[in-house]
Amino acid sequence: MQEAFLHFIWQYQYFDKRALITSEGASVNIIHPGYFNTDAGPDFKEARIRIGEMEWRGHVELHVHSSDWSVHAHQYDKAYNNVILHVVWKNNQEARRQDETVLPVVELQGLVSEEMIFSYKKLLNSPYNIPCEKQLHNISDITWISTLDKILMERLSAKANSVNELLSDNKQDWEETAYQLLAKNFGFKVNSEPFLHLARVLPYKILKKHADNGIQVEALVFGQAGFLDEDPVDGYQSQLAKEYAFLKHKYQMQEGLSVVQWRFLRLRPANFPTVRLAQFAGMIHHIHPLFKSLLETESVKDLRKLLIVEQSQYWSEHYQFGKSSGKKMASLGMSSVENIGINTIAPLLVAYGQYTDDASFIDKAVALLQSIKAEKNKITNYWSDLGVKNSSAFDSQALIQLYNEYCIKHRCLSCNIGVSLIHKS
Repeated sequence: MQEAFLHFIWQYQYFDKRALITSEGASVNIIHPGYFNTDAGPDFKEARIRIGEMEWRGHVELHVHSSDWSVHAHQYDKAYNNVILHVVWKNNQEARRQDETVLPVVELQGLVSEEMIFSYKKLLNSPYNIPCEKQLHNISDITWISTLDKILMERLSAKANSVNELLSDNKQDWEETAYQLLAKNFGFKVNSEPFLHLARVLPYKILKKHADNGIQVEALVFGQAGFLDEDPVDGYQSQLAKEYAFLKHKYQMQEGLSVVQWRFLRLRPANFPTVRLAQFAGMIHHIHPLFKSLLETESVKDLRKLLIVEQSQYWSEHYQFGKSSGKKMASLGMSSVENIGINTIAPLLVAYGQYTDDASFIDKAVALLQSIKAEKNKITNYWSDLGVKNSSAFDSQALIQLYNEYCIKHRCLSCNIGVSLIHKS
């Protein structure tokens, strides 16, 4: 028996309450079991319970064995002085509060169906990465849909928290925050940190003043990225270096990055940081106002229009300064565009919707994910092999979250699917 299962049993009242009594023989009537406490202190707070003829209001503490009260030293902790009932699986020792008063105790052993205990242990001891994968056929469509809806919002909210942290760093400046998020995603996994660093040493408030001049945007981007510090290898790099020197002096810009901070190793030329920087500069040149444009994105069609822009003539023919590609370099690919939609724009919309208390932005985020094709990776393929529908980024994001945060952690009691399987028994 595990304490987490006791919490589940108590929270949903999955036990025989018809003749519930304390160890002293007093009748127990549960008016309200209390609210599950995720912080320190008793497990359930603000419960209402009638013991004998007296109605009590206070907290409930649960343990597998009543002796765990002493093991955890609750008798010395004033936070437990307002516990009105000790709920245990097995009562093996008297428990007292700090003032030496004896706690009423209820033993649940024998009051929970064996079928429910068996179903729980079956999930708990499952050898599979997805504990219920052999029982998926028993899950109703309604349970699936409600679970994925809940899990997706949980994932989006977690990502929105990261947006909020950046927003706090930027003193509630949404425009700079959106710009930095976008920059970080342009680096994808390999160069995300250098890109974010670049966005911090090249504020959007400076960049947007020159957004209508592609040469100046590139000069600022490549200059602060450290690619104009070296001796120019061709006329274009020389032109950007001169422009950058003027602008750097004009704005008294802080120290930029060094070329060595950018990773080229094991990347195809199309993914070189120089190519990504050129694409980023092209986007800044073509999209303004940036933040307003991002907030209006709610479909994959909007994404294409927003992010697939032509880079400058030079970068359509080069992958590094002085190194010709021999063929036209492509714009940002559709898979990269969708990645930005999933990992940057959707979380940004949710964070802004929560900040402004405007659910329409959250609806836009959901609509955006529903319009993007499903991600294909090891986790989503696992689900697909089990026959689970994965038709959009809405599905794939929810399935990734479900797998990582619930399935492999065996958090079945916190999952609607796990709860439904246990409850059916």
